[in-house]
Amino acid sequence: MTRSNASVRNSSAFQIAVVGGGIVGKSCALLLAQQGMSVALVAPRPVRGRPPAGPDDWDSRIYAFSASSQALLERMRVWEALDPARLQPVRDMRVCGDVSAAETSPSLDGDLHFSAYAAAVPQLAWIVESGLVERALDAALGFQHQVHWHDDTAAGFERDADGATLTLSGGAKIRASCVVGADGARSWVRQQCHIGVSTRRYRQLGVVANFECERPHHDTAWQWFLGAPEKLMADEEPANGEILAMLPLPGSRMSMVWSADEAHAHELLALSPEALAATVMQAAAGAVGSQFGTLRCVTPAQGFPLVLQRAEQFVQPHLALVGDAAHVVHPLAGQGMNLGLRDIAELGKVMAAKESFRGEGDLRLLRRYERARATDLLSLTAATDGLHRLFSLPGSVARVVRNTGIRTVGRQSLLKRFLIERALG
Repeated sequence: MTRSNASVRNSSAFQIAVVGGGIVGKSCALLLAQQGMSVALVAPRPVRGRPPAGPDDWDSRIYAFSASSQALLERMRVWEALDPARLQPVRDMRVCGDVSAAETSPSLDGDLHFSAYAAAVPQLAWIVESGLVERALDAALGFQHQVHWHDDTAAGFERDADGATLTLSGGAKIRASCVVGADGARSWVRQQCHIGVSTRRYRQLGVVANFECERPHHDTAWQWFLGAPEKLMADEEPANGEILAMLPLPGSRMSMVWSADEAHAHELLALSPEALAATVMQAAAGAVGSQFGTLRCVTPAQGFPLVLQRAEQFVQPHLALVGDAAHVVHPLAGQGMNLGLRDIAELGKVMAAKESFRGEGDLRLLRRYERARATDLLSLTAATDGLHRLFSLPGSVARVVRNTGIRTVGRQSLLKRFLIERALG
């Protein structure tokens, strides 16, 4: 698109303009600014006067941060600002197939066990609340003079040979050599650039809630495949296999992520806190017995749709997509946020190595970022989608094959070590 010279002169000029105010967008703006770049962040500011979370208030939305994500936040001096009392290490992880507790031995030798001790690492992951990280990023951005935070939304997007111009809803214009779309799965930036997406809808919702547990969780994350419900969907297609995860939180709390068939998910969301706790206890008992004891729901349940999505392009001249704007994966591996943070770490690396004669929006430069991210994204997408498909296959033969596979992997120490290294990033 072409633009007038007068419009260019009336624009505030930056090297990078980041559109999107989530964890990935704010982290991108902070990282590139710390590398000495002038950055415009276009996103509504959080509500002023929002009090910090109290000791008994916990976000329903939590993330499992890998070692690579922790390292990035440490590099940006954000990790040290997080309240250590609200950080929970995961030192063990147990993944169970769709078998009942009666089919496994008391030692749970039918599951797939990942141990930080056996892998010689301090922890497999950190469980952290979304709001905790966002508040730390907000504070860090407030001290970063290289970032100009525009408390607004983007309404217009134009490009020419030298850069891009964003028109904000309030009428202001921002000129940048490169626009970074970090505005989520329904990315406005991606749409303005006419970048298509390949999408597979899982016909599931991720239902999340937090629980107080009667018994200690021992820093262990649990995930088990519940198989596909017997009923069929209204369109007579088989329902997808459901996945239930219980992630440890500080103290005796655990966070639930239940990837449930849409109809079942709406039933879960409609339950009272007491009924939801009883339902989760019953589902957990089918796989691991009374491992958690009595559960008490301490946050309202929330649901979000699950899709597999990938943009047809991650870059164009003067444009780069990161995070959910570029890709969305099934949450069964808990790697969605980690993928987004690895995106911005790679983009920062590419920008830091930029030749002096290239602009930040040079397509040849941005393609280095796109190529560097291809293998990581392909392998994780194939793994998560493949596992989901495998555990959605009906029938006793498929059930025996997949559960035998879990037991076989569980006995291969080298393979488990490789999987842990991949998860650590």
